[in-house]
Formats: sequence, C-alpha cells, structure tokens
Amino acid sequence: MVSLVRGANYAIMAASFCPSLPHHFKPTPIVKFPQSSFSFKVFSSQSSPADETPTRVGFLGLGIMGSPMAQNLIKAGCDVTVWNRTKSKCDPLIDLGAKYKPSPGEVAASCDVTFAMLADPESALIVACGEDGAARGMSPGKGYVDVSTVDGPTSKLINGQIKETGALFLEAPVSGSKKPAEDGQLIFLTAGDKSLYEKVAPYLDIMGKSRFYLGDVGNGAAMKLVVNMIMGSMMTSFAEGLLLGEKVGLDPSVVVEVISQGAISAPMFALKGPSMVQSKYPTAFPLKHQQKDMRLALGLAESVSQSTPMAAAANELYKVAKSHGLSDSDFSAVIEALKVKLKD
Repeated sequence: MVSLVRGANYAIMAASFCPSLPHHFKPTPIVKFPQSSFSFKVFSSQSSPADETPTRVGFLGLGIMGSPMAQNLIKAGCDVTVWNRTKSKCDPLIDLGAKYKPSPGEVAASCDVTFAMLADPESALIVACGEDGAARGMSPGKGYVDVSTVDGPTSKLINGQIKETGALFLEAPVSGSKKPAEDGQLIFLTAGDKSLYEKVAPYLDIMGKSRFYLGDVGNGAAMKLVVNMIMGSMMTSFAEGLLLGEKVGLDPSVVVEVISQGAISAPMFALKGPSMVQSKYPTAFPLKHQQKDMRLALGLAESVSQSTPMAAAANELYKVAKSHGLSDSDFSAVIEALKVKLKD
C-alpha cells in the first residue's frame, strides 16, 4: 500500500540514482486535488496538430502496452528510437524501422521527446532517474512523457528530476488495455507542462482516441488510479454474480447476455464475460498490474483519509489470485480466486 513513507522511500531511491537529487529531498504528499486545478477538457483524435511538433521520438518500455503504442508511432511515419530492458523486445520494432539505443539516457539524448511505459512506480523511477536513466540525456527544449501508471509522489519525483535538467515533463497514464493500444484507441490522462502537452498532442492522437489535460502533476496519476480502482471492483462484483448465477442453476452465458442488454451493460462485461464462462483468460491487462493499481489507489485513499471498503475487499481477491499463480493471466482471472474462496 502506498503511503507517505513509501513516497519517502522512493525519494531515497531517487537520490541514490540521481546524484543531483538531494538525499534529504521529500516528496510533496498528495493531500488533495483542488477542483480549480483541473481542466476537464477532452480532445478527440480529430483535433488539429499542435505547432512545433517534435521530430525525433523516443520510447522506453516495450511490454504488452508499450510495444503496440510504439508500433503505431512508427507506422504513422514517426522517427522513433526505442529501448527495453530485454533487448529482444526491441527487435520487432527495429524491423519496422525504429532505431535502437542501449540505455534510456542515450534515447533521451538523441530525441526531442521521450515516452516511457513501465510496469510500476519503482521501474518508472529507475528508468527516469537511474544511473543511465532518461534524465541523463535530458536538456532544455526536450520533453519526457511518462505514460506509466504510478502514484502521485513518484510522478512528482520524476517531474522534479526532469525539471532540474531544464526539460519539460508530462504525466500521461492511459485508460485502455492491449487491444485499444493496438488499435490506437487509448485515452490519455495528462498533467504537467501545458506547452509540452500541446507539442506532443499529435503523437497522443496517433496512439489514442481522446486526451484529457488535468492540470498539475499528480492529477493524471490520481485519475488513472480512481478509474482502475472502479474497474477492479467492478470485475470482482461481476465474477461474484456469474458464480452465484451458476450456483442457483442459471446458464452463465445467458447471465452475460442479459447483463449486456440491461442498464448495467458495460464493454468490459461483454468483452470478458464469454471467456470467463469458459475459464479462459487471454491476457489483455495482467492481473498483477490490476492488483498493483488497487494497492496504489488504496494508498491514495489513505492519504486523504477516505475509507474504501469495496476496493479493499476486491484487492484481497486479486492478492489471492496472485498467490495461486495467476499474476500474468488477465485480471478477469480473479474469478478463480472467488472459486477457491467458495470451496473453503
């Protein structure tokens, strides 16, 4: 669970990775998000490109989300340079025309703007601020866009380090999983330097269908965690309902169909339901990442003294699912954790 202590631990990590970051540095806790700091403005992918679009684009992290996002940039004709901890994951993009650099710092040094899609706050911090991190290659005029899902304190730490180089920072976590990433249908939840947001808007529009600018750094992270907390809780409730229906003799496939035509219809239920009925969980969003996001969301709630009993209960189910070897399965595999609990 994220807490201010955890944020402080990240500060210590960052200080060791980035010599220019003082060891006594402490992140500003996310205590509240003043409504006045939010700009609830949505832009469609049909918006006009911003002026002064950067020409050389870096992409760090080529996992289940990063790879299709970078591929869409390449296919759109962008000059893309890539890096991944496991070099072999870069090869398909190199075959498409991407360049390769052996470290995040070298990617950042060779590009006008660098995107990063990492698995968790620790990875995001290391890639941005590590010994060969992106900050090493940053300088005035460059930009760093972190599209990872992290907590607010981590995002603020990265922002501070990037700003020390004279470069600009934008957090831009995405709403959407593997298929939307492949189809360029992601939703970007951005916050940070408005000028950088405007410059990279054409790239966001290649990778996504809409984008929100939410003001100060930390707001994008908060929005993503709220969304994923709701999503994770919905999935556990959906799974519970499917199992109850089956227990009382209803055909779970018909339960899915009824739900899809009613007031509680949701794309997630229609997409995941049929495979859940068959106990198949093709990975679009790994369960381990959903549990990580639940943990971060609970930490956010704790920082503002808000009780989240439903999310807390859902988080426990994801933890049970992880303990049964389902970390890399789709998050809909949480239904297997419920099956285990029902047998106890």
